Formats: sequence, structure tokens, C-alpha cells
Amino acid sequence: MIMVEFAGVSYRAADAHAHIYPGKIAEKATASVGDFYGIPMQNVGLPHVLAQRGKEAGIDRFLVCSVATKVEQVGSINRFIGEKCRQYPEFVGLGAWHQDVEDIGGEMDEIERLGLKGIKLHPDFQKFPIDAPGMLPVYEEASRRGLVVLFHTGDRRMDFSSPRRLAAVLEKLPDFTCIAAHLGGYTEWEEAKACLRGTNVYIDTSSSLFMVSPEKARESIAHFGVGHTLFGTDFPMWQPGEELERFWGLGLSEEENRAVLYENFARLFGLGDAL
Repeated sequence: MIMVEFAGVSYRAADAHAHIYPGKIAEKATASVGDFYGIPMQNVGLPHVLAQRGKEAGIDRFLVCSVATKVEQVGSINRFIGEKCRQYPEFVGLGAWHQDVEDIGGEMDEIERLGLKGIKLHPDFQKFPIDAPGMLPVYEEASRRGLVVLFHTGDRRMDFSSPRRLAAVLEKLPDFTCIAAHLGGYTEWEEAKACLRGTNVYIDTSSSLFMVSPEKARESIAHFGVGHTLFGTDFPMWQPGEELERFWGLGLSEEENRAVLYENFARLFGLGDAL
């Protein structure tokens, strides 16, 4: 077990938001994400780089995922994620999904067969609104199976992933367990606090702490609850060690740090091991 130390206290840490890609496309995929956000990427999204950089920072668990921009990519991405989770026991995997998947039950069966714990959606890359009627059966099936859905949420440049669209889904499916990434809505943090709530909504800290003040971040965490907040880096966007430094700057208590860094992650994904 790897631990990270801060102010004389040792913590176990999990990264609840990391992207990995096969070697032949890793550099291109990483650069494409950086171009979309206009942010220089600090790593290449390779599995071994994530494991190495994370462990150097004191992180020993990683939620890994990738996004399917074409329905034909879903199967190969999911097999890749499943394979890397077997190769790296510290990885917890999410399956890819696409709005054009026809056999919802069959694809969910395959995700579970591969040992994956949920699905990742990026509505802005995939160009569908979170609350599209055709996606409601997907969310219902995921919820029925206990699979967590991680949404990229928020971006004031477009409307697909708006927090209010996720709020519309939660009005219809109040028991739907999901993660609204980036403190509930990248660049739309105030809207996220205004419209998103519920006992099954989690947030992560990824790609937000570089932009919001510690005070604003604490407001978001208080709104959603310390027990529903996960630490995340958005690797390969950021260096894990630097994201941990930003996290320490929030000034949370020891108990709160333990919850956000690992305990909430372990509870949400049913981890009982001492890897």
C-alpha cells in the first residue's frame, strides 16, 4: 500500500478521474484533448505513465476510462480497459459507451463480464445532450445493475453537458448514481450548485482546482457534501503531484481529506482490498 504524507499525516489516495489510451494512438489522443481545451497536456495518456506518475505522488488507486466518439469503438475500448485493469491491479475501469449503441443490455453484459464498474460519457466530444430521451434507458439500466456513470459535466462554450441537463435526468431518475466531474460542471460551477443536488450525485475535483479559488472549491464541496466528493486529476491533463498540492490548498480537515482522497472512492466502487 502506497501512502501520501501531508502535514505529518499519512493518507491513502485514489485518483477518480484518469484517461488511458492504447500506445499507437496515445500521443494523438492526448494532443487532441489538449487542443479542445486549449491547455497544454502534461503527460501522455499511457497506462504505465499513469501508474508511475501516480505512485510517485503517493496515489495507489486509479479510475481509468476512455471515450468512444464512434459506436464502432465501444467494444475495442472496453476490451482495452479490461485488459489494463487485469495488468494493473491498482486500476478500476469504466467502460466506454456511445449514444448509438443499440443492444443496451448486451453491451452492459459485456461491460460487467470485463469487470468494469460503470461507464464514462463525454457529451461534448460525443455530441449528444445528457438528457437526450434515448439515453434514459441507458441510465436506467446502469442504475439497475449498480453501474456508476461518470459524466464530463459543464463547459460554457457548449450546451451538451450542462449541469441543468443532468439535473433534468435526476428529476426523472432520482436514484441514479452518477459522478458530475469537475466539481459538478467545468466553468459552470455556480450553475452546478444552483441546480444539481441529490444523495446519489458525486463530484470530483479534476480540472477545476487550477481555475477556482480554494474558497469556491470548498463551497462546491459543501454543497454536494464531503461524503460525495472524490479527488481526481484528469490525467494526462495534469501531473498527479501538482493536483495533490492544489488539493492540500483547500485546507480541509484530516477527516475530510481521508474521505475525499480514498474512503468515498472505496465505498462507491465496493473496494474491500488493501492493495
